[in-house]
Amino acid sequence: MERKPVHVAMFSGGAASAYVAYKMVQTHGKENCVLFFTNTLWEDEDNYRFMDEIAEYIGIDITERVDGRTPEEVFYDVRFLGNSRMAKCSEELKVRQTILFLEELRDEENLEPILYFGIGPHEKHRADNLRDFYEHNPIEPIETRFPMIEIFQDDVDVKGIIENEWGIKLPRMYELGFSHANCAGRCVRGGFQHYAQLYKIWPDRYAEQEQMEEDFREHFEKNVSILKKDGKPFTLKEYREQMDKEGLEKFLKKQDDTVPCVCSFS
Repeated sequence: MERKPVHVAMFSGGAASAYVAYKMVQTHGKENCVLFFTNTLWEDEDNYRFMDEIAEYIGIDITERVDGRTPEEVFYDVRFLGNSRMAKCSEELKVRQTILFLEELRDEENLEPILYFGIGPHEKHRADNLRDFYEHNPIEPIETRFPMIEIFQDDVDVKGIIENEWGIKLPRMYELGFSHANCAGRCVRGGFQHYAQLYKIWPDRYAEQEQMEEDFREHFEKNVSILKKDGKPFTLKEYREQMDKEGLEKFLKKQDDTVPCVCSFS
């Protein structure tokens, strides 16, 4: 039998993916749509509040998949500390759970998934990477759609629409100055500016990441780190000491050239 299409919003808990999910449901109907979220167990508590309110506004429940491990537990299992260039946590907790779910839709419910991402025109290269990834899915190609690029030609103020028209407060991490709301600021692909922001806003969370890094280095007796400087390991402890010595504000303004985590796309 030919599979029936099902439209799947890859919901990251961010504003763009929320807006895309809303438009998807308006276009195709609740009965033909899925609001899909993969939980890393590291999310900020206000993200869950935002997602619940978005789901209620849209009118469909969140379909959640959980590996059961945190990113830290993945690092130990694969014996590799995630960093700005490679993050096995997103591969295991996000990508793998997504592929398993999509195959469930096909094999158990005879549905053909079509994926929707909240990526904007300024990130077209990321859309190209995702499209290529799902076109080369090992089992069968999966169609991907990017409404913020393909449909909404003008720059849409999704944050303003959500707060002012829908009456839903955005995740607090936007207000606190983070570029994205993933992993409660602990994203290992965040880069120097991101971790400076984390140190400013939540020094306790920075301390937790610093301790995780130190524990991993000691456990595996490896000179590794989340951040890299001049191509070499540069620990969060070293970075904190540098920020304390030279002044935090200097590091809040320095832009990073980092590889975005797949969590930012889903």
